[in-house]
Amino acid sequence: ITSLSNPTDLQHQDPIVDVFAITSPASRLSYDFYRNSCPAAEEVVWTMMSQIVSEHKDVPPALLRLFFHDCFIQIPCINLVDVFWINAIQGCDGSVLLNSSSNPNSTAERTAIPNRTLRGFNHIDAIKEAVEKICPGVVSCADILALATRDGVVQIGGPYYPVLTGRRDSKISYFNEATNHIPRPTDNVTQFLRAFAQRGFNARETVALLGAHNIGRMGCGVIRARFNFSGTGNPDPSIPADLLNEMRRRCPDQDQVNSESPSPAPSSDSSAVPAKSNNNSMPNGEKFDAHFYKNLLKGRGLIFSDQQLTAGGTTSRIVRAYASDDGGEQAFRRDFARAMIKLSNLNVLTGDEGEIRLSCSLPRNT
Repeated sequence: ITSLSNPTDLQHQDPIVDVFAITSPASRLSYDFYRNSCPAAEEVVWTMMSQIVSEHKDVPPALLRLFFHDCFIQIPCINLVDVFWINAIQGCDGSVLLNSSSNPNSTAERTAIPNRTLRGFNHIDAIKEAVEKICPGVVSCADILALATRDGVVQIGGPYYPVLTGRRDSKISYFNEATNHIPRPTDNVTQFLRAFAQRGFNARETVALLGAHNIGRMGCGVIRARFNFSGTGNPDPSIPADLLNEMRRRCPDQDQVNSESPSPAPSSDSSAVPAKSNNNSMPNGEKFDAHFYKNLLKGRGLIFSDQQLTAGGTTSRIVRAYASDDGGEQAFRRDFARAMIKLSNLNVLTGDEGEIRLSCSLPRNT
């Protein structure tokens, strides 16, 4: 992957090929971890995703969102002046894949409010089943989710990025952490940047990750929040009139509002709602390009937290840079790939930690 020329605001970026510098905190992972124990594992994941995507174009954005929700929550041990979390022990470990029956004394995180519209579990289960047929009990569900997410991004035209492997699966799920730690669609830019900074992401990485909203569909639960701006009962006055009309048409007020999380990836068509339905979701787009940022500059972000990226300061400058016709899209694709590398290695379990599940929805001792 070559480093391309940057817009002025992004001219000091490092090339994406410096992957090992980016992933040094996850040094226990390695490239092609299964080269001896299951050499065909990554090929099986790619082939399965190719079959899935050929029939369901909505799966890649669904897996992006599923993967983000798995990686982003954490269990803090020390909080320094309410700014940085230290010694987090939960991240990309497949805990979101566990279902309620695996937690007899608690509730699974996939049932937490921000996770109730997550989809793609069945596709990860299908890929896991295919891998288990050739290498029983070897490849973790956490690795399968990381690889399948990357492969889906590539297969719909997004950038390739290397995925290190060797993750282990969590034995437990984290309902409370999922409830409390996933960013909300009503967060302002300060809240959003703070949440990402607590996990080690700077402003540029945060804006790049949110570019995942350029594909899939946005669920009505997060869109309707803009119909009651700051509790006034009136819509957000910054929404262009034609967009507001379209939002109301597709997401009628009478439907119950929920608290879906926007996350860096959209809800997507795979939320058990047909794409042609007008009252359950709105399309973000089909191409993995920079149109998301161009729309933000026109005030056409579908949810408040996205549009807040243009509220001023650093994020607004980055949005303008990504939207630029002078290398902006190339810069976004490179930065998105780099940010996904960083996200995929966030607080992983390796070595003797966790386990290798035989079924992604159940811990091994079940």
